Amino acid sequence: MFRTFFPVTSEQKTTVSNTSETIITAPHETDVLDPRTDASHTSTDAAYAAYAAGSSVPAIRPVQIGPITVPTPVVLSPMAGVTNWPFRVLCEEYGPDGLYVAEMITARALVARNPKAFRLCRFAPSEKIRSLQLYGVDPSIVEQAAHIVVDGGMADHVDLNFGCPVPKVTRRGGGSALPWKTDLFRELIERVVRVCGAANIPVTAKIRVGIDHEHETFLEAGHIAQEEGCAAVTLHARTTAEYYGGHSDWSRIGELTAALDIPVFGNGDIWGADDAVEMVRQTGCAGVAIGRGCQGRPWLFADIRNAFAGNPARVDPTLGEVGRVIERHAELLVEFYDGDERMAVHDLRKHVAWYLKGYPVGGSTRRAFMECESLDDVRREIGLLDPSMRMSERVRDKPRGRVRFAKKVHLPYGWLDSRVTTHEQRQTLFGDDPMDASY
Repeated sequence: MFRTFFPVTSEQKTTVSNTSETIITAPHETDVLDPRTDASHTSTDAAYAAYAAGSSVPAIRPVQIGPITVPTPVVLSPMAGVTNWPFRVLCEEYGPDGLYVAEMITARALVARNPKAFRLCRFAPSEKIRSLQLYGVDPSIVEQAAHIVVDGGMADHVDLNFGCPVPKVTRRGGGSALPWKTDLFRELIERVVRVCGAANIPVTAKIRVGIDHEHETFLEAGHIAQEEGCAAVTLHARTTAEYYGGHSDWSRIGELTAALDIPVFGNGDIWGADDAVEMVRQTGCAGVAIGRGCQGRPWLFADIRNAFAGNPARVDPTLGEVGRVIERHAELLVEFYDGDERMAVHDLRKHVAWYLKGYPVGGSTRRAFMECESLDDVRREIGLLDPSMRMSERVRDKPRGRVRFAKKVHLPYGWLDSRVTTHEQRQTLFGDDPMDASY
């Protein structure tokens, strides 16, 4: 196994409350490091590669999500600003018959009929299963959003976000902060399942291990989700405080898998197909959810499909082939933005940075792509690439960047004082928040 455990240092965690919020500072919350990004443990990387190359493939079976059969249990995790339908289409074209989930939709924005929220709810005709993720804190608002989805025939599957760790979400009690309040968590799931269940639309939930290791919630949250009718749960095996640091602790996925009767999907640090196989082998989870690992690499889903089938073939695209993917992505984004090339090309910029990562193209080429304003500009820059160039072996199937230590966790004032919400907290949380209704 390639995951290495390090003890938490003696540096103390601090929790500070003021009249507006509670902030947890945990400098060394992350104690599970990935030797592939830790210079002092590179030998473990080689050992893992040798182990993975010679190991057998665990049994991978179709997963039933309510009335939906997922033939190969692989999920494209919803990522804000990334998993709109153009990117989902690219991933699904490469990959197996899995779940390719739309980026998080804010329930309040949907209820407010925000045009961008409805744009994000669009699906391409080719998408086999229309998977939509909703985010919210107020059960009434999320229930109303679920009614809009159901009444409009907008989705075949609804996922609920309880995993987002970003401060602007958690300081409102949302995302990965919400399962700490068991009454709120249970009520929100119950309401959405009731609405969606009437239309035979399955509901799933995405969670994290907890707020930090002193405030873990995943086992209790998993049981509540199961009791209230969720068809499956996805666990990102980090706490909020760990953010995306170190390496996710896959053992927690194994714990949740053993504790629940519904399928558990594992999420965190799947950078290559061998990682997906190894996660299933270590944890016994029903399937895997892919997030940052597929950014700029939609063909990762082809690799995972092959790996789960015991096929050693992997996609190794030349830069010319990547250029063709970039061009197709740009064209799909123009369609997504109703013909607005400028918006499409601006959206493409972050993807181009990911597509080019690992190819020695130079800073001037990267800057030129960032200055593109039209499809013709993008095509011109693609034409200047060396089509024979291949990705450096040094970065293939490796984590993209390193964030080792914990982040500050921003929570509503007094959030950790109790596992249930007070009347005052609900009044504060459920008040009008412009951020929730806009994009």
